[in-house]
Amino acid sequence: MSKPRNIFLVRHAQSEANVDKSIYKTKPDYAMELTELGKQQALEAGVKIKEYLSTEYFRPEDEHIQFYVSPFWRTRQTYQLIKKSFTNSKVYNDSRIREQEWHGKLPVDGYSSADEMERDSYGHFYYRFLGGESCADVFDRVSGFLDTLHRDFEKIDYPNNCIIVTHGMALRIFCMRWLHLSVEEFEVLKNPKNCEFQVLSLNKFGKYELKTELKKWDKPLHNYQYDWKKLG
Repeated sequence: MSKPRNIFLVRHAQSEANVDKSIYKTKPDYAMELTELGKQQALEAGVKIKEYLSTEYFRPEDEHIQFYVSPFWRTRQTYQLIKKSFTNSKVYNDSRIREQEWHGKLPVDGYSSADEMERDSYGHFYYRFLGGESCADVFDRVSGFLDTLHRDFEKIDYPNNCIIVTHGMALRIFCMRWLHLSVEEFEVLKNPKNCEFQVLSLNKFGKYELKTELKKWDKPLHNYQYDWKKLG
């Protein structure tokens, strides 16, 4: 078995919809493209990841990267620019790490901020958008993706490092699933900024440790948290 030394989780770079949500009126979510700033962010992310690896005595084999990428356009564009920092890479596009879906078909006025406000007050994990997904649904498909990831790790020639390019919500769900966080712990996690990344590194005991900090809200967005510790 050849586990990678590092797993990088990258949120896509800035997209058109990150700047102007009204674009949802005329363009589906999967087709959102990067802005010019987003393209620069993605290039810089590749440089930063390579710099991070260089602090671990970067070796020639560390140029070999296994990428896993959401098939949405903005994530694939982000991948194309990050990989410029490495000379040898392979990629799998995997729809299970795509963004949380809202509606099968966009309403005339695009996505509604009222929907997001309702989700915030209800709780992100269990709230289901009409015609779309809850975070619990995303959890299930990310769990299936992890099964594939662990099978890939069993390959003798698996690279030393892998980079997963996904979306803010899917990235948080991945961390929840991998780190065995509770729903309550998930609810206080913030999205990383565009092209920020988390790093899971293999320790001497053969276990992965989170080497970067998960950003959190000071308190949950809703009032339905429960303190299970008081049960003893």
